[in-house]
Order: sequence, then C-alpha cells, then structure tokens
Amino acid sequence: MEIFKKRFDIRWSDLDANRHVANSAYMNFMSHTRMAYLIDHGFSHRDMEKFRVGPVLFYEHIYYFREVLAGQTIDVSLLLKGLSRDGMFFEFEHEIFGEDGTHHLSAELMGGFIDLDTRKLTPLAEERIHSVFNDLHRTDDFRWLTREDTRKRR
Repeated sequence: MEIFKKRFDIRWSDLDANRHVANSAYMNFMSHTRMAYLIDHGFSHRDMEKFRVGPVLFYEHIYYFREVLAGQTIDVSLLLKGLSRDGMFFEFEHEIFGEDGTHHLSAELMGGFIDLDTRKLTPLAEERIHSVFNDLHRTDDFRWLTREDTRKRR
C-alpha cells in the first residue's frame, strides 16, 4: 500500500515575519492533505453533510526539524497512527519532506467524528470505516484506540 501524499509549492502568503513557512500554513497543508484523502475515498464535505458527521481535532503536535522557505516544494504524507474499532476516534501522523529529501517536520494529531445535529461524538457506520480507512497506510506503531486514549494528561 502506497503512502498518501500531497505536494505543495510554497507561496508568499505561506510565510511569516521570519520569511519561512508559518505554523498556520503547515497546519493548513496538513488539513488539506487529510481532506484530499477523505475526498478521494468517498467522504467529501457533501458526504459528511449527508451522513450528518464532521471531524474535530483534540490536539495537534508539530515537531520542527528544518525550516521551509519561499519557492520550495514540499510533500505532505498522511499515515494512520490509530483508530477506534467503531471509527469514532482517529490518530494521524504527517511527515513533511522537501523535494531534495530534507525532513522538515513531523506531526501527530488525534480527533474524532461528531454528529452535526447533537454536537456529540459519534461512531461511523462500518462500511464507512472500511471505505475510508482500509487504504490508509498504517504507522509501525498503529494501535486500536479507546476513549481513554483520547484523555491524555500531562
């Protein structure tokens, strides 16, 4: 199974005052990559509206290694780090590499799906879990998530 990736060219608007990519731009690249994967696997905004569910994030941790500058091109990967058996909770990992192979950052995030009417966490239908998550490359440390895994404390 091939790792899902999206390629981005760094634009002027992606930069911060230090003339490197802004934190918020990285978050947008990763969010765009996740949504591109979901859309490719039959779970678009329209589908989420139809099924009355939407994704929410509990946390997002970013680990920076090398800065990215204007004019560079990056590849953002998406891997499945964890999933609850009912599809309610997910954990993703992103890696960002430059065209030259430079590892710029790693990120991990956890979230879940909410019912758009009740605004409460909700499981996904079994066929949706299979259609969305079966093709997503899993990390070596993939784990089945429980509700307790979503309550990390420092």
